[in-house]
Amino acid sequence: MQEQPDAQLLRAHLHGDESAFREIVARHADLVYSAAFRQLNSPALAQDIAQSVFVDLVRKSREVSARMTNDASLAGWLYRSTRFAVLNHLRDEHRRAEHERQAMEQLITDTSPAADWERIRPMLDEAMAELSDDDRDAVLLRYFKNHDFRTVGRALGLSDDAAQKRVSRAVERLREFFSKRGVAIGAGGLAVLISANAVQAAPLALPASISIAAFAGTTIHTSISATKAIAMTTLQKALATVTIVVLAGTSLHEARQTSLLREQVRTLRQQQEPLAEQIQQLQSEKIDASNRLAALAAENAQLKSNPGKNEILKLRGEVTQLQNEANNPTEKAARALMAKVAQLKERAEETPGAKIPEMQFLTDRDWFNAANGRLDTDADYRRALASLRTAGESKFASMLKPALGQYMQANSKQFPTDLAQLQPYFSAPIDDTIIQRWEIAPASTVKSLVMGGDVIITQKAPVDDVFDSRFGIGPNGYGQTDFFSQEISKTMTPVFESFKAAHNGQWPSDNSQLLSYATTPEQQATLQKMLMQDSTKQ
Repeated sequence: MQEQPDAQLLRAHLHGDESAFREIVARHADLVYSAAFRQLNSPALAQDIAQSVFVDLVRKSREVSARMTNDASLAGWLYRSTRFAVLNHLRDEHRRAEHERQAMEQLITDTSPAADWERIRPMLDEAMAELSDDDRDAVLLRYFKNHDFRTVGRALGLSDDAAQKRVSRAVERLREFFSKRGVAIGAGGLAVLISANAVQAAPLALPASISIAAFAGTTIHTSISATKAIAMTTLQKALATVTIVVLAGTSLHEARQTSLLREQVRTLRQQQEPLAEQIQQLQSEKIDASNRLAALAAENAQLKSNPGKNEILKLRGEVTQLQNEANNPTEKAARALMAKVAQLKERAEETPGAKIPEMQFLTDRDWFNAANGRLDTDADYRRALASLRTAGESKFASMLKPALGQYMQANSKQFPTDLAQLQPYFSAPIDDTIIQRWEIAPASTVKSLVMGGDVIITQKAPVDDVFDSRFGIGPNGYGQTDFFSQEISKTMTPVFESFKAAHNGQWPSDNSQLLSYATTPEQQATLQKMLMQDSTKQ
């Protein structure tokens, strides 16, 4: 019996025949799921994409059926829809990763940006003065006050998009200003530098001191530095706590309290250790200081007639500042991340074969990104080290692609037969140890990467066959996949089919559900690798 065409089944569904749509799903579920799985390498994500594609078909069924002939198939429409759904997912993931990267850039400052900041710092205010009032306000709100675009737009009477465009335009003008004065820096890097360094928190005692001076009619001088982050020991915190308790004593002990406070503040200052890099104080500290302003002013009014208590109040402000600086969560987070980077570097040195020559291209940011996750198990470290290798290989691939293009342009569009032929076309000499890790291979070696032509350039072998990424560079560009997906496709297809047969065609929602269906040693070994990979996902 001849199958009813997809177009007729879809029209039957429009007339209320639910079995017709179930038949469409049964025919094409494998096609849709497989396309999603190839691109995402995740059974759970592939299942989500497949469901969304068929839900979209239901929503657009009338529109789609109107364009189909009676004998038309839905395979093409479903395949294109799967591709669009995957691209949308990847775009969303990219945005999420970009937001995380920007958040990390707010958290830490590495040595290279510090040098750039010292170059632009003396000229920043001159550059800001060159902007129009509207552009200057936009930059101030976005990067000096760290407001989001919605808040910036509301303050300037603009939409979110218009605020973002205004900020981008203003940053570009700042970049041009610095470029004319010999400081070459990208607009994105400039924005990060301004956001991280342009505003330092005032001493916590300063707002209170200003308020006290205003109410009392006197001038109070402070010597508290606004640019030091102070690391307090447990003993110091205990001393600060004891100090505050002592302040609650009666006036009979004021002289002794004053002496004790002075000694504690002197001890704290002697023991403070400056950080290697200045970390921007949290905005919440300013808010907290403002909230205490009214209370301090009222207390000052009561203490005006007692100079001893006024001095105690000033000393208490200094102790509070020292304690708050030591408890700065941004500083703690930065220290924790630096410690994890140190652990990862130590593991890289201790793990034979973990390092590859492409890692010479890594930046501090790459190390921070790799360490910004769990580092509890051996699998976690394998994932992190693979992330470092991928970052280095990606940078080399971005150098290799233009060198390949220039070679082919100079040689009648012929692909090289030996990678050594590309050396003259790199912008800087490449170590032979790097070239030796790559090879010219048939394009079919990595079927999921379609780079044009019959051959591609790719790595000879992975360091870690579970976590390492695989690159393919061809005449039309370069792409990235992973080594492990080919093993999954080759070994696990019968396992997935067995599971589906036992569960009414449903795919597993978790790879651990496949344990009883992996019957051969090869299948069991591959499944264990899949479970290890799953365990490292955040």
